[in-house]
Amino acid sequence: MKNVTPKVVRLGSITEIHRMLGIPGPAHPLITLLDTREERINLSKLPVSYVTTLYKISFVSKLGGQFRYGQGYYDFDEGSMVFTAPGQIVGSTAIYKGNEGYSLIFHQDFLQGYPLAVKIKQYGFFSYASNEALHLSEKERATVSSIFMIIEDELNSRIDDFSHEVVIAQIELLLSYAKRFYKRQFLTRQAATNDLLQQFEKLLNTRFKDREPVNRGLPTVQELAEQLNYTPNYLSDMLRSLTGLNAQQHIHHKLIERSKELLSTTNLTISEVAFSLGFEHSQSFSRLFKTKTNLSPVQFRSSFN
Repeated sequence: MKNVTPKVVRLGSITEIHRMLGIPGPAHPLITLLDTREERINLSKLPVSYVTTLYKISFVSKLGGQFRYGQGYYDFDEGSMVFTAPGQIVGSTAIYKGNEGYSLIFHQDFLQGYPLAVKIKQYGFFSYASNEALHLSEKERATVSSIFMIIEDELNSRIDDFSHEVVIAQIELLLSYAKRFYKRQFLTRQAATNDLLQQFEKLLNTRFKDREPVNRGLPTVQELAEQLNYTPNYLSDMLRSLTGLNAQQHIHHKLIERSKELLSTTNLTISEVAFSLGFEHSQSFSRLFKTKTNLSPVQFRSSFN
């Protein structure tokens, strides 16, 4: 029997989601908070795979079955959070066994007129993968729960301009805490993060050996992240928490380190150095070198000699 890939359904509104779940329409057309502790909310009624124009922040304290997240499935532990942005593939539980938690779903238009409309794109965890979920401590779970309860209270009350501001403020507070908790997660999982750093450094060292750069061009964050089985944003955020530098800055650092070695120990021309590092144009190399060292490649070579 053939494996049939589930058809991805496109859901364009919160009203559609409510209708599929068989619950009354949302109090506000652009935002809803699903309290999945309620028996009437059965996530298995949603399509196995769907993509929306909506943001979704899920806090799960207990979930049976597998939850589709991105291109894979994730088995939630107690106290996990996941964040999905418009255009990502999400879905229902494959086997519904009852769950507890909240799912805050909102349209980007709900943020219009507020700084968060722009700022939300800066939170990299909206593009993290399923194996990069945020795992909360007991104290962190209490903090997150309290914010969701405030949002729930506002949405269940009479919605007015003031409540809109309150909800926006609580979403921003929730995202700020998530950013802090992710940083804590990077630091407390020291063995995993140190191992990642070593693997990343090994990949970079391999890329700048022999003729690798010539044959494959400059390494990219996307390429290295895929080799390490992480998303680019998660890789960069984890590296920044360890070293203060994101993935792109690490690549640049390695490029400059290797170029200094070539400029000081070989007779290669500037163009040949650039080409051996994977640059298509020597001007791009010279520009990066000057930006990072305040010297042109020619000046560096002269001062070294």
